[in-house]
Amino acid sequence: MKKRRTLFYGRLLSFLFLAALAWGCAGFGLPGRPPAVPEVHPGYLKGYIAFDKAPDSLVLLGPPPAAGSAAAALDEEVFQSRQALRNTPRWLLAVDDANLSFPAATDTFSCALGLPISERETPYLYQILRRSMTDAIVATLKAKDRYRRIRPFIAHATTTCSPDWEKELAKDGSYPSGHSAIGWTWALILSELDPAHGDALVVRGRAFGESRVICNCHWQSDVLEGRFIGSAVFSRLHAGPGFVSDMKAAKAEIAAARARGLKPRRNCAAEAAALALQPPAKR
Repeated sequence: MKKRRTLFYGRLLSFLFLAALAWGCAGFGLPGRPPAVPEVHPGYLKGYIAFDKAPDSLVLLGPPPAAGSAAAALDEEVFQSRQALRNTPRWLLAVDDANLSFPAATDTFSCALGLPISERETPYLYQILRRSMTDAIVATLKAKDRYRRIRPFIAHATTTCSPDWEKELAKDGSYPSGHSAIGWTWALILSELDPAHGDALVVRGRAFGESRVICNCHWQSDVLEGRFIGSAVFSRLHAGPGFVSDMKAAKAEIAAARARGLKPRRNCAAEAAALALQPPAKR
């Protein structure tokens, strides 16, 4: 009887351990929920980096390509080539990528990560993405305000994939691309958290920026310099202990979500097919 009882309790403990690993019980080292963070603007959480400590885009970047330059000609060539993607599945994906509202925005990288990203299932990761978005936006503001570059949809009297936002976009400088800075910051954060999916995440971050050209919202050089700002933000984030500790918690969340077998809610096959679409080669 004693031997049978010992065997029973041993199996029970094994079951409880596996259940804790799979379902994220706090008693086995998983982080729970992050502390609340105030908003600095409706819908935007306070970032990790103090405004006066943010990377300075005026110092980091030169001016946008001058009219008549080879760089400006390349911007125009890329703009024209991407017009062939209008109303294709790649255009529709660019529409999704344009949406920076939460919770929709965090779902953008779920296929590349192979997991859902949500406030309920990965609360630390969800908050990291929200806070770092603010940091990336702030880092682009000085150059945007200084150069006030005209966006391609205005220069070509065309429309974007975000028609409801065109009046606001027209008031905001095109250089550098804020969306690209955000997407690149997110891609680097996520690839650090899950190196096994790192290549897919960085590729998705690149495509996130390319969506801005497809949308007619940005020139190619805006996107390239947006990625540069995103890299600077990612580097600066690691100087703050709050970010580093949140990253440790998010890494544990990702491991627990994988143990539970969670899968993205997006149609990942359709996303992959859309991303594979390219404009026709120039003849």
